[in-house]
Amino acid sequence: MSEQFELEKTLSPMQVWALALGSIVGWGCFVLPGDMFLPQAGPVGTLTGFLIGAFLLSFVAVCYSYMVKYVPVAGGAFAYAYVGFGPTAAFICGWALVLGYIAIVCIDIAALALIFRFLFPGVFEFGPLYSIAGWQVYMGEVMLMTFGTLAFGWMNYRGVSFAGKLQVVLAYMLTIGIVALFAGTASLESAHMSNLLPMFAEHRTPLSCVLIIFAISPFLFVGFDTVPQAAEEFAFDPARSRRIMILAIFMGVILYSLVALSVAIVMPYPEMLAKMEALRASGGTAWATGDAATMAFGKFGAIVLACAVLGAVCTGINGFYIATSRLLLSMARGRILPSWFGDIHPKYRTPYKAILFTIAIVLLTPFAGRSVVVWIVDMSSVGTGIGYLFTCLAARRVLLGTPGVGNKSLSILCCNIGTLTSVMCIVLLLVPGSPAYISEASRWCMVAWVVMGFFFYYSNKSVWAQLPEMTIRSSILGSCDIPVFFKGNTSGVKAAAEAASK
Repeated sequence: MSEQFELEKTLSPMQVWALALGSIVGWGCFVLPGDMFLPQAGPVGTLTGFLIGAFLLSFVAVCYSYMVKYVPVAGGAFAYAYVGFGPTAAFICGWALVLGYIAIVCIDIAALALIFRFLFPGVFEFGPLYSIAGWQVYMGEVMLMTFGTLAFGWMNYRGVSFAGKLQVVLAYMLTIGIVALFAGTASLESAHMSNLLPMFAEHRTPLSCVLIIFAISPFLFVGFDTVPQAAEEFAFDPARSRRIMILAIFMGVILYSLVALSVAIVMPYPEMLAKMEALRASGGTAWATGDAATMAFGKFGAIVLACAVLGAVCTGINGFYIATSRLLLSMARGRILPSWFGDIHPKYRTPYKAILFTIAIVLLTPFAGRSVVVWIVDMSSVGTGIGYLFTCLAARRVLLGTPGVGNKSLSILCCNIGTLTSVMCIVLLLVPGSPAYISEASRWCMVAWVVMGFFFYYSNKSVWAQLPEMTIRSSILGSCDIPVFFKGNTSGVKAAAEAASK
């Protein structure tokens, strides 16, 4: 793995902010209002869950900002878990995050089929293959999604500079499209605040409605942690990452809320949901957000919504290609994954083999159909929740072991709140009886991922277990002088204080 630390520093603050926002506001922003948010939580339950989730995840973002400053390298939470807890914990964290990140790429790729069914009915619906949970899979749509997977993979293979510039354009297109959608639906004669009743889903308590949305906050706002994944390619001071992440989270809340309200306000939302259910039963394409756009703008609504959705889908695919490949790169540097994943392209300076692996996994998506959307949301939330937990715990351990940190009590409080938030999300998703308990299909998919993780862990453990700790540290963190805080490795406190003050 020669020249493994020479990723090109080309990303500006605006590009990184666009990377975070575009990764946060993905396909789920447009498909889940009619498929999950309103049916399971109602308008007020949804908006309250958004706000609580974003507020608490801001503490997680603060923990990330501490660690980005401490170790500004590719890998994000994986590297932070290594600093705090060692190689095994780092693998668990990294593998969980790979699941979360690849799941987002998959859900955005799957969105292409629905977008084109809405824009060009029947054009790609040829060559019927089979049906999954009521969703017909067509060869034409498989070809479309395969092309999208390969196109974005190729772009990231060729280098992050162009991808970063494209991300800014797409983020603006996404934002303008959502604002236009809300303005159009709110101006309809039928739009009225009374359409938001009932405020919560009628078959659940208000608390359950809020908890369902809060529990998937790691999925909804996961994009902010693409910032530390790209830290090694910052062309600016890593200390600016905190502001970038928090601004992206709260901008994401606004955009999610505008789309959910656009669907809920055009008519009494239970009627909208009943209309979508009837369409599904008749074999039609049921998309509540698309229906709201058509009501607001007529045929022109397809163009307005297409701008927003394509912006969301493309920024999500692009952002999580970057995050996944950089995470795999970092894991390979420490030999915790096979070194094959860490090879850097001699010309394009990208982790091209990690990108090829990501492409290979995502290419399974076109054959799965839209039924996997909810499964993917669940899996992504669990995986990213684990990454958030390790980051918060590692930040706490670093802060406690580093003297001279200003406002240490406040910093530790942020870490404690971030830790509690992460634990709550994971518990709500994994404990039977919880209102947000994940589906059986999601559980089986997670079991398959865990089995694959065991294979990679034990197939390479004999390699990294024999390496000196200083060698692994240098490979993952870029320097053997950065103190770590596991197994009594708390020596070099003075060096830690100097690193934290840079």
